[in-house]
Amino acid sequence: MKKLFIAILSSLFFLLPLSACRGGDGGIKTVRVNEVTHSVFYAPMYIADALGYFEEENIAVELTNGGGADAVMAAVLSGSCDIGFCGPEAALYVLVGGSNNVPTVFGQLTKRDGSFLVSRTDERDAFDWTKSLTGKEILAGRKGGVPAMTFEYILNEHGLFDGQNVTMNYDINFNYMTAAFESGTADYCTMFEPVASEYEAQGKGYVVASVGEASGEVPYTCYIARENYIADHEETIEGFLRAIMKGIDYTIETDSAQAAKLLVPYFDGTGEDSLKVSLDSYKAVDAWQRDMTMTEDAFGRLQDIIANAGELERRVDFADLVNTDYSSAVYDSLFG
Repeated sequence: MKKLFIAILSSLFFLLPLSACRGGDGGIKTVRVNEVTHSVFYAPMYIADALGYFEEENIAVELTNGGGADAVMAAVLSGSCDIGFCGPEAALYVLVGGSNNVPTVFGQLTKRDGSFLVSRTDERDAFDWTKSLTGKEILAGRKGGVPAMTFEYILNEHGLFDGQNVTMNYDINFNYMTAAFESGTADYCTMFEPVASEYEAQGKGYVVASVGEASGEVPYTCYIARENYIADHEETIEGFLRAIMKGIDYTIETDSAQAAKLLVPYFDGTGEDSLKVSLDSYKAVDAWQRDMTMTEDAFGRLQDIIANAGELERRVDFADLVNTDYSSAVYDSLFG
């Protein structure tokens, strides 16, 4: 956590602040969103764009890939983006670190880990967290990252502890985990969609469990902005949330084959069939937060997960980091 906090503050010296919200042609507001990574897991946001929901709110989203939560948070703090899209733990670390410039979480898109556990052997009907993983090696991400901490939390709940009766391999960079697994490293590997289903379809492994289902609800990916940006652009914040909520509703309620067609332009090289399977997988585990409002219980579980991994110096109050007023009001206006 200390390393992440230092990295965020250090990176501020290399980022020049830009204007918070720029006016576009015809009253359109350009909102600069920096996303932690580009993933089918975030499909409702891309579908909202594809269906023109942002345009209906006079918003043009300028999307960039931060390539990590620390980089996203640095962009938010410096003002080089208007809205950060990443795990709320990035803002949590800033708050715990003692900063007086803590961004606010104002909306939540995903409510659980989006990865799936892939095995080398076909145990889809017989997988048991304790029996199957005892004595085995798992690739689950970098140490201190939320994916790895979430997986460790699940293991501990099932009586498994790294270095005692199971091995967590933290040596492989997230982007190379699947390749390492395919080359023979470890017995299990966590993968997001569409990689997990494509891997299984190619006969290389078998999806045996949803990490998100096993961990319970966690505010996995959220929208974060500086307090002054939110206060100065309330209509934009509300419109932004309204567009994504409509995207979530469409994604959940619409046949995945139809929704997948809308995603094709956003995922070059990924076919409609893979996108459909991915959407079905995330629907099956109830991945998205319909009202985009974080709950205190879910926030508490996130802190439990981080504390369990020894990465949380102190717990913080929900109200010090999260504002649910905008998401609750927008959801009520749309679906209440």
